[in-house]
Amino acid sequence: MANALDHNKTQTQTQTQTQTQNPTQPESQSDKASIRHRHPSRGEEEASSGFDSSGMGTTVSDLGRRDQDADSKEARKTRGGADGLSGPELLHFRASAPAHRRIRESPLSNEAIFRQSHAGLLNLCIVVLVAVNSRLIIENIMKYGLLIRAGFWFSARSLRDWPLLMCCLSLPIFPITSFLVEKLAERKRLPEPVVVLFQIIITSGAIAYPIIVILKCDSAVLSGFVLMFVACILWMKLVSYAHTNYDIRALSKSIDKDTLTNSSFDIENLKGPTFKSLVYFLLAPTLCYQPSYPRAASIRKGWVLRQLVKCIIFTGLMGFIIEQYINPIVQNSQHPLKGNLLNAIERVLKLSVPTLYVWLCMFYCFFHLWLNILAELLQFGDREFYKDWWNAKTVEEYWRMWNMPVHKWMIRHIYFPCIRHGLPKGAALLISFLVSALFHEIVVGVPCHIFKFWAFIGIMFQIPLVFLTKYLQDKFRSSMVGNMIFWFFFSILGQPMCVLLYYHDVMNRKSRP
Repeated sequence: MANALDHNKTQTQTQTQTQTQNPTQPESQSDKASIRHRHPSRGEEEASSGFDSSGMGTTVSDLGRRDQDADSKEARKTRGGADGLSGPELLHFRASAPAHRRIRESPLSNEAIFRQSHAGLLNLCIVVLVAVNSRLIIENIMKYGLLIRAGFWFSARSLRDWPLLMCCLSLPIFPITSFLVEKLAERKRLPEPVVVLFQIIITSGAIAYPIIVILKCDSAVLSGFVLMFVACILWMKLVSYAHTNYDIRALSKSIDKDTLTNSSFDIENLKGPTFKSLVYFLLAPTLCYQPSYPRAASIRKGWVLRQLVKCIIFTGLMGFIIEQYINPIVQNSQHPLKGNLLNAIERVLKLSVPTLYVWLCMFYCFFHLWLNILAELLQFGDREFYKDWWNAKTVEEYWRMWNMPVHKWMIRHIYFPCIRHGLPKGAALLISFLVSALFHEIVVGVPCHIFKFWAFIGIMFQIPLVFLTKYLQDKFRSSMVGNMIFWFFFSILGQPMCVLLYYHDVMNRKSRP
């Protein structure tokens, strides 16, 4: 009997030394079965639940491997043990084993919340949103019926908007004229002051011509909005085209060929204007002209088809929300600045959710789907059309991230030129917001045939919000404060208020004799 005990003790010591020397060697199936057989309650409970005694979510064998080195010294001191367990097994399975080994934070505490995965909570939010909005859709249909009209996108009245269509088709005359002026300037047939004067006339005509046509015709708001949107894009492209070619000529005069060859300048982007580069620029999803762009290797036709299907689906979803939700709300509302205050607040809050959905669908359709479709068809390589603006800590960050084509244009042709001419950064920022506010008012006010400057005021109101959110960000040292203020003013207050203001002003204009 003594020899058997000595033999068992020697065998246990040998196994302990082997495990200590090879801490990464996994346990065999027989060892695991032996442990579960000798300690069925704790072994099976931890193996099945996947939690160890320290609460870190690893299995028993993982914990044994992880703590093997830390417990090796103690294991040498405790060679034997009760119930036939070796030293490390005794420490892991006994009631006296420490359950709390180090300092930890709760997963939702401020120190640990951003180090955790919130995929499950995101799934919960999606499920709740689907359930809540499904109930609202059913309730809305039961109350109002199906309000979708066949003439929402096209009707007999749309045929009366043919002057707008002809205006849109005649807009290419402006970039062609601009190209001819640039070619004459490249061949030194025109002096620079005359070139600048001609380009000012061309760009001004490109934006004034559609405005005159829309104001002269009693067109639909949607048709006028589309034409003004296209005209503003063309104006920004023409400004970039003229400004960039002017700068290329200035660089070519100030830098000789040897310096240009040995410098970091990209010679491809210092070439003169060509008709091919102009056509590509007019079609490309960018507002900043350059003679050459990064190009993709091929066109993914199947991918383009899938994006087109998504674009059609989300466009139909926008129409459904507008017809089924937004129209009944605004039709049953009063002017927010003339009616009862509580009623105005209730209408704004009720309108905030559908307008937010429409705006998000518009952003996804245009900035993600449509611009990527254009980029794929034209093999346009730089597809950073937006950044993660939804995480913006301040209003300034939002305006820098949500619309990258316009932001790059503003920086390149408005902000930095003001800085180079000696203006302070605050003045350059003010001028940038003035240009943005002016074009927001043109795009919205001209199709509505009213100029109440609501869009202009809304954009200029962003300037104090820039400083307010930046101050709160620095004071509280938290990204959540500025982000919540941005979402509140932008989604809950700003967009619904603009919709109500413009709707009632348009209705009041139409009701006049």
